[in-house]
Amino acid sequence: MALNDAVDWRRDLGGGFRVALIQAGTFRSDAGALFGPVPRLLWDRLVTDEIDAEHRLLQALNCLLIETPAGRVLVETGIGERIDDKNRTMRGYAGPWIVPALRGAGFEPGSVDVVAMSHLHFDHAGGLLAPDGSRAFRRARVVAQRAEWEIALGSNPRLVASYVQPELELVRDWGAEGWVDGERELLPGVSVVPTGGHSAGHQAIVVRAPGAPPLAFFGDLAMRPWSANPRWVTSFDDFPLDSVEVKGSLFAQAADEGWTIVLSHEARQPVGRLVRDRDRFRYEAG
Repeated sequence: MALNDAVDWRRDLGGGFRVALIQAGTFRSDAGALFGPVPRLLWDRLVTDEIDAEHRLLQALNCLLIETPAGRVLVETGIGERIDDKNRTMRGYAGPWIVPALRGAGFEPGSVDVVAMSHLHFDHAGGLLAPDGSRAFRRARVVAQRAEWEIALGSNPRLVASYVQPELELVRDWGAEGWVDGERELLPGVSVVPTGGHSAGHQAIVVRAPGAPPLAFFGDLAMRPWSANPRWVTSFDDFPLDSVEVKGSLFAQAADEGWTIVLSHEARQPVGRLVRDRDRFRYEAG
């Protein structure tokens, strides 16, 4: 079906490539954790109209539906519906999960050929399963880095804190069919690029349509507009020094080549560009 007005943002890239941003609900995260080592004096003014009484910020669950001549790729799946009431309340989770959100935008889950995961944290991989435990995308290949699966199902208590291991165990075999090691083209024009940093196997998804500047989803290396500063990392980054390094190189390429950037958790202005700003970068929406 064609894209319709229910999508949050859409663009025809030409050559049979189209992308649609679909928000699979929202949730809230602790503000201090999102800014990690950055002093509050520097970030407080950025969120004065957004922070709630419990010191949390609103986070969108942004997903991308990429249409190509060779098939459809879904990037991310959000939190999903298999979340218990305690966590739903604690995280302030609201809105339609990815399957009804997709259908509202005119897409059937069964039409998705590949589900590309930037990483497997709960707020990205939760929508892989339907409420009854069946595959939400029955004929799709799930693509994540092998290193991400190994960490997600490992035993390091610090590294697995953001994963829901029982749920990932249910999709282990399905996910193993799409393990990748390093950069890989999923369909012609759509590639995953390992980044590390936020998690051991974190990856970016890049769309290169003929004759158009690339479009990139940098996952949680680029959550919100302030993430454009490579030095600003979150408390959720397992390897923060790697995040700083890879953000510096990837963001430089994106800025110099005019890439379109989609932010993973920005609710208001999730699509824009990166521009150089002295020895760092800034995000410009639009």
